[in-house]
Amino acid sequence: MRKITAGLFISLDGVIEDPQDWHFPYFNEEMGQAVDGQLGSADTLLLGRKTYDSFAAAWPEREKAGADDADFATKLGDARKIVVSRQELHFTWRNSELLKGDLIEAVTALKKEPSTSDIAMSGSVSVVRRLLAAGLLDELHLLVHPIAVYKGMRLFEDADTPLPLKLLSSTTFATGVVHLVYRLDDDAPTGDYNSAKANLPQSDD
Repeated sequence: MRKITAGLFISLDGVIEDPQDWHFPYFNEEMGQAVDGQLGSADTLLLGRKTYDSFAAAWPEREKAGADDADFATKLGDARKIVVSRQELHFTWRNSELLKGDLIEAVTALKKEPSTSDIAMSGSVSVVRRLLAAGLLDELHLLVHPIAVYKGMRLFEDADTPLPLKLLSSTTFATGVVHLVYRLDDDAPTGDYNSAKANLPQSDD
């Protein structure tokens, strides 16, 4: 079954909105490799409409310009791009299509398609939340920036129950950005203060 990965730029206080306003000073070669590894290596992109619109407004022109980011722009252009939207859309960026039917049913079927490549997401937080809740998101790649933004949409909304995650890897970049990769934790630890206090330093007396 195909794996779905989601990558997000996120501030230390959990904000994921408008990263173009605060994350560029931290974008170095390490982050570029991380983004290319998660997003640029996939043959299928699953994107919310707002994220798709921002990509489609920028990357085709960057590909044509032939500058330093043209190779990455070509990778995005060549990938199959599936857009989650309730509206009918007119696509001008090649290899773009609208997700048909119910999100959960359609993504479940997409994961079962024969392919050795991941399905990658970028941004698209409302879709990420729904796929996490449905247990369909395999990896959550968070690029945590050492900055508090103070305002804007955060990754996680208020909910009645917690969402346990398991840390798969952690890499610290020279800029102070930490690349964290999580998956849902089906075997999350349990306990209370009585079990935790045994791990406090004990007196020798």
